[in-house]
Amino acid sequence: MADLNWDDLKVFLAVARLDGLSPAGKVLKMDPATVGRRIARLEERLTLRLFVKSPQGYALTEAGQKLVEHAQGAERAVIGVLEETRPQANVLSGAVRIGAPDGVANYLLPQITAAICDDNPGLEVQIVALPRVFNLSKREADLAITVSPPETGRLTVQKLADYHLHLAATRSYLDSHPPINSLADLQQHRLIGYIPDMIFDKELDYLAETGEAAHADLVSNSFSVQLNWARSGAGVCIVHDFAMPTFPELQKILTAKIALKRSFYLVRHADDRRVERLSRFADLLALALRKEVARLEAQT
Repeated sequence: MADLNWDDLKVFLAVARLDGLSPAGKVLKMDPATVGRRIARLEERLTLRLFVKSPQGYALTEAGQKLVEHAQGAERAVIGVLEETRPQANVLSGAVRIGAPDGVANYLLPQITAAICDDNPGLEVQIVALPRVFNLSKREADLAITVSPPETGRLTVQKLADYHLHLAATRSYLDSHPPINSLADLQQHRLIGYIPDMIFDKELDYLAETGEAAHADLVSNSFSVQLNWARSGAGVCIVHDFAMPTFPELQKILTAKIALKRSFYLVRHADDRRVERLSRFADLLALALRKEVARLEAQT
C-alpha cells in the first residue's frame, strides 16, 4: 500500500482496538478530533472505507479488517527493531501491562511487581484488574494471567502455579451463628459468591462444589468485594489461601470437606516471543509468583 507510514498505522490500530476516537486519543495522547482527521486522511489516501460509526463505536469494515492484519505485521516489525536496537543491559525498562482477575491482581501482583521494579528502576508496570478474559490481539494487555488455559487464538500459554481455596468466615460470625460441621449445615448460613451469569471462567464457579448449598445470597463479580463481605462478618465465603494471611480475622472451615485446587496460567500473544524484554519480564514474574504463592499458603 503506497504512501503508508507507521504513524498512520499506529492511529488506525488504536481506533480498531478501542472501537472509538476518544479512547484511542487517550492512548495516543491526541485530541479525538485529530484522531478522526488522521483516519479520514488514511481512508482518502487508500480510497477505502475502514470504519463504520455505530452507537457502540467505530466498527471495522471488511477492508478495515484486512488492513488490521497488515498493520499488526508492521507493529511487530517496529517492536522487533526497537528491541534489537535497545542498548543491552541487565535491567528492564519501558511499560508492561498485565491483565489479571482481581484476586491475583490484589493479593499477589502488587508485591511481586514492586520487587521487580525495585531491581529495574526504568520499568513501568500497569496492572489491569478486571473479572473478564483479556483480548491480547487487541493489545488490551501485554501479558494476561488466567485460571484456565485459552483454547483459541495465536497465544503462548505457560502454567505458573497451583493455588488452593477453602471456605472461611470471621471468628465473630462463627461464634454467633449455628455450628458448621458438614456441608448440609451451610444451608443455615448466608453464603457469599459470584454472580452466576457473570462467571467468565468455569474454574471460578467455586460454590458449585458445595453441592446442595450452592446458592449464595451476597454475590459480586469481584472477589475483593466477596472477601470484604466475609471480613465484615456478613457470611461464609470461599477464599484463596494466599489471601488469608492478610486477614487474620478469617478462619478456614470444613477443610476436610472443601479443599479446592486451581491453577494460574501466563498467556502472551505468540508474536511476542521474539520481544526479549517481555520474555525476560515474563520469566521474572513466573518465578516470583510461584514463590509468593508458596510463601503465603505456608502461613495458613
